[in-house]
Amino acid sequence: MKKNNIYVDINVIQTVPASNINRDDTGAPKSCIYGGVTRSRVSSQSWKRAMRLAFKNMLPDEAVGVRTKKIVSMVEDELRKITPELTDKELEKKSMTALTNAGLKLKNAQVGTDALTFMSRKQAQKLAELAAAGETDKKAYKAALAGEPSIDMALFGRMVASDPSLNYDAACQVAHAVSTHEVQTEFDYFTAVDDLSADDTAGAGHLGTSEFNSSTMYRYATVNIKELYRSLGLETPDAVTAFAEAFITSMPTGKQNSYANDTLPDGVYIAIRTDRPVSLVSAFEKPVLPSDQGYVERSLEKMADYAEKCTDYVDKPYASFVIGKGLEALGQPERLPEVLKQLRQTVAELLPGGEQ
Repeated sequence: MKKNNIYVDINVIQTVPASNINRDDTGAPKSCIYGGVTRSRVSSQSWKRAMRLAFKNMLPDEAVGVRTKKIVSMVEDELRKITPELTDKELEKKSMTALTNAGLKLKNAQVGTDALTFMSRKQAQKLAELAAAGETDKKAYKAALAGEPSIDMALFGRMVASDPSLNYDAACQVAHAVSTHEVQTEFDYFTAVDDLSADDTAGAGHLGTSEFNSSTMYRYATVNIKELYRSLGLETPDAVTAFAEAFITSMPTGKQNSYANDTLPDGVYIAIRTDRPVSLVSAFEKPVLPSDQGYVERSLEKMADYAEKCTDYVDKPYASFVIGKGLEALGQPERLPEVLKQLRQTVAELLPGGEQ
């Protein structure tokens, strides 16, 4: 019997040293008030961008979409492969016509759309094929742009203001990462020396300050497997596995050269649920207090305790996986490659045509 609801919850505890990976409009690390104290915060948009960049190294090109205003060039490149005899002007005109027929509003070939548009390479290829064949039915063009989404498009969704019928509902949710404890923003005073200044010249050529903080963060994301299956079908297990790996291992690159803060998680807890998704962030509403043991150990303990208490309200997970020490109460720790393998297999079994 198939499950009506299938969600994959990913919970991560990760420590980041002195850093500023996600800045606000003043250049300071983003923050929020939670549990009455100031927490370090990294926006979901920042981490999703890092994940999409990670996808490029994990997935084939055709499985990764492109978000751009210069959408005409994507169709034009595909059309050139089919009809190399056409001039650049003819290719441009046919490409613009194809996209307009599909329901998009274009300013011109160079500027493209008013807003960023998410399109898969397969969609660009289908539009080019229709244009090369001289198709005049606008419904065919719209169907081409609506079908065959890339994996990241199905996960993160697509909004087309000019034609909502081209929208994709996001199959995943990514929370803002927040520190499990109170943080204080610090200031780094720095100077730069002018290499060509005279030897007897005192002082620096430049003075400045940079804001930063350090924290142990709780990160959470969830994937609606049934929603993803409606878009990707049999690609769903691979998409979920790629999402989990990217979420666990990626890192936003803000001021990375200045702080070299490329850390790995301290602990990961993945739960496959058949009732509803559950964030464990409430485990840290009461902030972890500073001690000579740091924050990681206590953060892992609090997350494990809260996960067990959640069974007062929701069912126990259908399956769960743990990476790293400190979460043994939730499962036997395994290495990331083994967990990803088991995750893929379990999701495949729960989908139509699986072994369940």
